[in-house]
Order: sequence, then C-alpha cells, then structure tokens
Amino acid sequence: MIQTPICDLLGIQYPIFQGGMAWISDGKLAAAVSNGGGLGIISAMNLDADYLKKQIDLARSLTDKPFGVNIMLMSPHAPEVAQLVAEEKVPVVTTGAGNPSRYMPLWLEAGIKVIPVVASVAMAKLVTKAGAAAIIAEGGESGGHVGDLTTMVLVPQVVDATNLPVLAAGGIGDGRGIAAAFMLGAVGVQVGTRFLVAEECGVHPNYKKKVLKANDIATMVTGKRLGHPVRQIKNQFAKDYAKAEYSQISDEELEQLGRGALYRAAVEGDEKTGDFLAGQISGMIHKEQPAAEIIQEMFQQAEEVLKGADKWVK
Repeated sequence: MIQTPICDLLGIQYPIFQGGMAWISDGKLAAAVSNGGGLGIISAMNLDADYLKKQIDLARSLTDKPFGVNIMLMSPHAPEVAQLVAEEKVPVVTTGAGNPSRYMPLWLEAGIKVIPVVASVAMAKLVTKAGAAAIIAEGGESGGHVGDLTTMVLVPQVVDATNLPVLAAGGIGDGRGIAAAFMLGAVGVQVGTRFLVAEECGVHPNYKKKVLKANDIATMVTGKRLGHPVRQIKNQFAKDYAKAEYSQISDEELEQLGRGALYRAAVEGDEKTGDFLAGQISGMIHKEQPAAEIIQEMFQQAEEVLKGADKWVK
C-alpha cells in the first residue's frame, strides 16, 4: 500500500486530490472521492458564499471524511467565500489563479490547512513563507487554467525550492503518472480530468463523451493574449476563439466571447459554443467508473510499476 506524509497530514488513505473544476466539482463528487480514500475538493468557482455553503453542507451529508474547497482568487466573490470556509472550518483549502497571502492569516487562524496550486518556483517560495501546509505544482498539461512549464520540469524545481510536501498535477491519469510523480519528488498527486468521467460527477453527458472520445492531440490552449491561458478540448468554440484571439478585436470583445462558455459545456452540454476544459491525458481515458474504483485502479497500477522499477537497476 502506498502511503506518504500527505496522508498523515490530512488523514486520507491515498495521496490523491480531486481537482477543483468549476461547474463540475460539487459536494457530491467531492464526497465520493473522499469516501474513496482521496481528498475530494469542492470548487467555489465564480459563485457566491450561498452556493458554496450548500455544497459544503451536501458534502458533509454524504461523507464524514476530510474534504477541501478550491478558491479561485480571481473571483469577485473570493473575499466572501474566504470568510465562509474559515467560519465552516473546512479542513483544507486549495487556491488557484492568484496569490493567497491576503487570506492566509484568516485561514490559518481557523485551523485550515492551505495548499495552493502554483505554476512557478517563485510562487512556491512565496506561499511557503506565507504558511502553506503543502503545495500543488501544476504543469501546463492540465485542463483549465495553465502555466508555461510542464509537470516534468516544474515539480522537481518546486521540490528543491521548498521544505513543504509537494503534490504533482497536470498530465496524470493513471498509476504510471503517480509513480512518475513520486520519482520527481512529489508525495502525492492532484487529478482533475480522470474524475470528469466518475459516475458521481454530475457534468453533462456530452462533456463526458468528449473526454471519452478524445485522442492524444484533442486539446488546445487559448487565452494567452488576455494573460490567463486555458486548455480545452478542440471544438468549434475553441477554434473560433483562437481565431479571434489573433484578430483585431479589442480585449473587451475577446473577454466577452468566453463568458458563459464553460457553463454551456458543463451544464447545458452545448457541443458547439461550450468550452470543454480538459487535460492532455483525455486520450488515456476510456471508461466511466465510480470515483472509488478510479482511485483504487490508479494506485494498484502505481504499486505494480514501482515494484517493478528495480529491473532497471543493476
């Protein structure tokens, strides 16, 4: 059985987090992942504290295991949801799309373990000084908001730059990816795209079909012009947006093109105008499974890979 310091730190069975995906990572999915032995995470996304409170209550009604909340720091509701997770004493908060230092004293005072998602060594050093409990180093292979560095390059540099436990994210979809993450110095992984096809995931069926039909070159990155690039599955929306990005339209018009696109994909299943965020490992996913089975399968494979690694060492 694989057990690392992150398991002891958080009281979880397997060193795996489920990524916080907007319009997807709700209380039901988070509870299923936590019940399966990982750390389920609710996405606060761009909605207010009332929405998040309902999802926290839902998760607590479905599991007695630890779970977390992901806060996107670019959200206009970030201050109120930051306050809510402190009041609710959510065990773990992960953060993305910004610097969490502003809220760290509040969360630490509430006894929350703060585990920021970073895409650079500089941010890893900053959150280490601010009091983070661990760090998620996420490479550009991931779905959604991405940085420039790949997981292979980023993780060992973050490991070298901090004394905190580091989890690897981006491009991890099976046990081989977990084993590779350990070899890079990580003590766990965060997985998003694989959980899109969990049976407990309430995303629109068309979204799941997109992931299941994807191949190795099914994704593309847009949004670099506006400074917040995202990776998604290629479709008409993604191609039209990429074309507009290199046109003469204003940044305001370009921003408007993307508004509501993820909702149209995740909730409405609109295959033409929806934005189907997913990672490069989409082409490795071929079946829908319960969240617990996904976790067990991944770690069984990781154990087999790691036990066989000595055949290369003479």
